[in-house]
Amino acid sequence: MARRRSLKSISTPITLGAVSVPICLALLVGWVLLFAQRLAGGSAAIAPSVWLLAVGAVSFVVVMVVLVLLSYFLVREILEVRRQDSFIASVTHELKSPLASLKLLLETLDRDELQEPKRRELRVMMLDDVDRLSSFIDDVLQASRLSYDQRGTNLTEVRLQELVMRVVATVSGRHKLGADAVDVEVDDAFVLQTDPAALEIVLKNLIDNALKYGGKKGGVAVRASRAEGRAIVEVEDQGIGIPKKHLKRVFQRFYRVSSTTVRERHGTGLGLFVASSLVKNLGGSVVASSDGEGHGTLMTVTLPDALEA
Repeated sequence: MARRRSLKSISTPITLGAVSVPICLALLVGWVLLFAQRLAGGSAAIAPSVWLLAVGAVSFVVVMVVLVLLSYFLVREILEVRRQDSFIASVTHELKSPLASLKLLLETLDRDELQEPKRRELRVMMLDDVDRLSSFIDDVLQASRLSYDQRGTNLTEVRLQELVMRVVATVSGRHKLGADAVDVEVDDAFVLQTDPAALEIVLKNLIDNALKYGGKKGGVAVRASRAEGRAIVEVEDQGIGIPKKHLKRVFQRFYRVSSTTVRERHGTGLGLFVASSLVKNLGGSVVASSDGEGHGTLMTVTLPDALEA
C-alpha cells in the first residue's frame, strides 16, 4: 500500500504538468490564429491587437515555464521523501539487528552453567555489536551535521600510510577479515597537509564500502600518488561494480543502487554522501569508476597537495 501511494503521488504532478502544457500551447495557437484572421480582414484595431498578442504570448510562455518548474521541483521533493522513507527503513533494520543480538547475548550470559571461555567469546561478540552501532550512529550524525554545519577544516601534516593502516585494521576487523584483505600501496614517506579527522572518515567509508561490496571476491587495494600538484588516493575493489548510469548518483544522500546484490547488504546510503561532502570541504573531489555490474569499482579521491616537492 505504501508503494502504491508513493507511485500515485509522483504521477499526479507529472500528469498535471503534461496536461497543462499542451493546453497552454493550444490556447496560444488559437490566439495567434484569431489575431491572424483579424489582421487579414483589415481590422481597424491592428496596433492594439499586435500588442495584445505579444503580451498574451509572453504570458502563456511564463505560465508554461512555471508549470514545468513546478512539476520538476515537486517530483524532486517526492523522490527525496521516498529516499528518506527508504533510509528510515534501513535505519530501523541497522538498529534492530545489533540490539536483538545484544539482548540474546546478555540473556545467554545470565546462565549460571556457562563456562568462562564462552563468556569471553560472548563479550567479544557484544563489543562487535556495540562497535557496529557506534559506527552507524557516527555516520548518521556526520551526515546530519554536513547539512548545516560548514566549519573550517583543521589542517595539519598527515602521514598517509599510518592513517590508512589504522583505518584498514579497524574496518577489516569489523568485517571479520584479516589485514591482508586490503592491499596498501602507500609510500611511508607520503605526507599530506589536510584535516586528519575528515580524511579518516573518508577512508573509513570508502574502504568499508569496498569490503562490503567487493572484498570477498578478490580483495581491496588502496593506492596513493601525486600528479600536477594534487594528491590522488584510490580505493579499488573487484566486487559487484556499479552500473554506469548510477556512478554519479551514488554520492547523493540516501541513494542506493536498486539491485538485489546491493539490497542483500546492510546500508543506508549515507557513507558515500559523507565521504563526498567531506572531500569537497577539503577542497578536493571524489569520482566513482566502474565498467558495470560484476567488474569492480574504483573510487578516486583528489586532494590539494601543499607539501608536494
